[in-house]
Amino acid sequence: MSVGYEHVDLDAIAQRGIKLGYTPDVLTEAVADISVMLALMAGRNVKETMQVVNNGEWPKCTWAPFSFCGPQLSTNWMTTSRTVGFLGFGRISQATLARLVSFGFTDCVYTSNPSSQADPEADARTAEKYNLRSVRRVSLDELAEKSDVFFVLAPGGTKTHHIVNEDFLKKMKKTSVLVNTARGTLVDSDALAKALREQWIWGAGLDVVEGEPNVGLDHPLMKEPRYDLPAFHSVRLAVKLILLQMCDPTPHRKCYDGDAARYGDVGSQKPSGGAG
Repeated sequence: MSVGYEHVDLDAIAQRGIKLGYTPDVLTEAVADISVMLALMAGRNVKETMQVVNNGEWPKCTWAPFSFCGPQLSTNWMTTSRTVGFLGFGRISQATLARLVSFGFTDCVYTSNPSSQADPEADARTAEKYNLRSVRRVSLDELAEKSDVFFVLAPGGTKTHHIVNEDFLKKMKKTSVLVNTARGTLVDSDALAKALREQWIWGAGLDVVEGEPNVGLDHPLMKEPRYDLPAFHSVRLAVKLILLQMCDPTPHRKCYDGDAARYGDVGSQKPSGGAG
């Protein structure tokens, strides 16, 4: 059981008469939380700054507080507009957008499935809901050019493989931050490493990466300081409990009784528009 199913051979299981179930909504809230966290971490150089402390180099840093300097998410008196971009604009993207509103984002651009039709009226309703100046469906080129923070939240598969490539990254702002909480295959790791190394973009926050979990020290991104890969996917206890209840509401649930008790009433949460 998983959120996506592009890793499943659908023809093979159909031939064997195997039923396939997936859970498209239980991780919505968790992934949205992680997406915003990674944007903050990448924009504020959290990895580099933590390494200074962990390596015992803090005393050598005369201006240590400036380690966190970077492109902030929020608007201020100098930067009165901020644009968030989404590759894919489904449940998780819109849950992420809801979290970003309080930072002062003013505009939203996105791309969606090419086979779907644009819906300006729905975009206008979304803009009104979140008090944004605009919500627009745009081309990939404009998505790259306009985004101050760019979230990759589209399905995996052959059609989206390396959709974020060298050409795309070169069009992004030098102060932009890329966050991928979808599938590692959507972003060309070599191109992203080059973009970070040559400072085409500011930083990247990754919950997923090509070749995972086999991400060794020789992975192209491991050599770049301005990327964050802190998470082993965005699952929390409440999500695990929901998944277990979906699979089997009785025996498996008992395995988590101890954890559920320690976390209060988390076990009683129900999926409602996400992970609950």
